[in-house]
Amino acid sequence: MGRSFEVRKASMAKTQGAKIKVYSKYGKEIYMCAKNGGPDPDMNLSLKHLISKAKKDQVPTHIIDKAIDKATGGGGEDYQHARYEGFAPGGASVIVDCLTDNGNRTFQDVRQCFVKTGAKIGSPGTSAHMFDHQAVFQFKGDDEEAVLEALMMQDADVSDIELEDGVITVFAPHTEFFKVKTALAAEFPDLVVDVEEITFVPQNPMAVTGEDAEKFQKFLDLLDDCDDVQQVYHNAELED
Repeated sequence: MGRSFEVRKASMAKTQGAKIKVYSKYGKEIYMCAKNGGPDPDMNLSLKHLISKAKKDQVPTHIIDKAIDKATGGGGEDYQHARYEGFAPGGASVIVDCLTDNGNRTFQDVRQCFVKTGAKIGSPGTSAHMFDHQAVFQFKGDDEEAVLEALMMQDADVSDIELEDGVITVFAPHTEFFKVKTALAAEFPDLVVDVEEITFVPQNPMAVTGEDAEKFQKFLDLLDDCDDVQQVYHNAELED
């Protein structure tokens, strides 16, 4: 497919306030995952992956344990997934994923992020068709053909595989996440996977420049300040 994928990992929080936001987002997601699928990571693969991801982002163990304990207690909040789509400053497509215990509040908070930056919030499906919902794995390597062959031997479905600057990126349907993860571990036991996630990959990146780029960054900052926002996906490539 020849599509270049740039993994945008958020830098580690440098202030206590930013760290608390990261911990809160993971705590909420782990709580819901454990509540819906069970608290045992060995029986709940989604929870196991989420815990691994949280540890990579240096979320303390006590935060993880507290969220799981809260889920097993039977009480607590009842969060729901909410997704909003639209067009950000510069016309870039955007998807905003949230976990909320008050849908009206969350909608108003997210809507204000759009309004304050001249962006346009749309109805469900407005932007999703411009992305591929995929599992993405990224690790150091220099032989993508060998990786592809190994995955095929394990009967893992792969959408695309790329090699760029000594880094291999594997794309697969999002439903194949655990199959590809297991296949990589079986074929390459010592492999260190730097990125393993289910995400929305933009089909066609869009350059956003000048004043629009500044507004776009403000848009992202406003969304980051919303407690209910878990993840933001977009196809913008910001240029000065």
